[in-house]
Amino acid sequence: MRKVILFILGLILIGGALYIAKSFVDNRKIPAPREKKIITSVFALSVNNTNVPITVSTNGLLTAKYRLEVYSEVQGLFVGSARDFKPGTYYRKGEILLKINSDEHVASLRAQKSNLFNQIVLLLPDLRLDYHESFPAWEKYVNEFELEGTIQPLPDPQTEREKLFISGRNIYSPFYAAKNLEERMNKYIIRAPFGGVLTEALVTTGTLIRAGQKLGEFINPTVYELQVPVNTAYADLVKVGQKVSLHNIEKTKHWNGKIIRINSIVDQTTQSIQVFIQVSSKELKEGMFLEADLQAREEENAIEIDRKLLIDRNQLFYIQDTLLEVTTVNPVYFKEKTVIIKGLENGTKLLARPVPGAYAGMPVQVLEDLKSIN
Repeated sequence: MRKVILFILGLILIGGALYIAKSFVDNRKIPAPREKKIITSVFALSVNNTNVPITVSTNGLLTAKYRLEVYSEVQGLFVGSARDFKPGTYYRKGEILLKINSDEHVASLRAQKSNLFNQIVLLLPDLRLDYHESFPAWEKYVNEFELEGTIQPLPDPQTEREKLFISGRNIYSPFYAAKNLEERMNKYIIRAPFGGVLTEALVTTGTLIRAGQKLGEFINPTVYELQVPVNTAYADLVKVGQKVSLHNIEKTKHWNGKIIRINSIVDQTTQSIQVFIQVSSKELKEGMFLEADLQAREEENAIEIDRKLLIDRNQLFYIQDTLLEVTTVNPVYFKEKTVIIKGLENGTKLLARPVPGAYAGMPVQVLEDLKSIN
């Protein structure tokens, strides 16, 4: 009996100890873990509003301003040129581009001149009798007449009656026929109208050339035109005579141009007008692709920033004390990599570089306040 009582008391003591221990565990207060605060380091820019020039960027292909498509007006064999008639050959002004065989035409011209000379000789006796006052002029004309030289103008008749008399003797018809052949004779030699380069040659020495046949192309390699489209929104801001900055695609070379013409017709598909820019340089070649920067206007109280800083095209992060905040701005003009905006106060600190995962209220630490932007 005594053992049973001791056993029961032991169980009671053990149960009480377990109860007391559990109470201590349940009532113990565990301190809440401290929240770890992360502060992001950023670069900032201070806003300084000013007048920002809006530059319209456009592009186009260069073409030679002075271009000559060489055609033949006569027929004959191509017999020679002052230089090799091949693409890339340079000709000075006045040098022979092409010389076409004119033997047959020369023979026809001589025959017509001889006919004219004979008609005038037959006229002289009648002039001596009926119009003796005009005879010395006609006699001098005959004495100075040369079959190989240029036909000189006929002596002017002193009276209307004399004019009718000369016309009735069929003098004017052979004279103008000979002058026509003489004028056509000049077409057998084609000369360079300016110093330039042959860019296309379609015939070689010995080729039979036909009237109306294209023979090649000739350009001035120093003066070019760049035709570029400009949006109609800036059409009233582009003026003839305005200076334009030009550069190649890589932006390694730059040239200065000038607007010389503006087309008044609007392209319906692109809603743009064509602007023609003249530029001169020995470095340029026809067919080069150039980009043009036209200064359209200046926007007052604005700044230019990286387009990557914009949120939803019209919002920006700025730094208020040590927190990021969001403000709405007015984008005025978008460029390829930058944007011109308005609506910020001077001294406002903007993020200089995009921050991944940025949000309004995000704590930040400014590493460096970069120079002001304008």
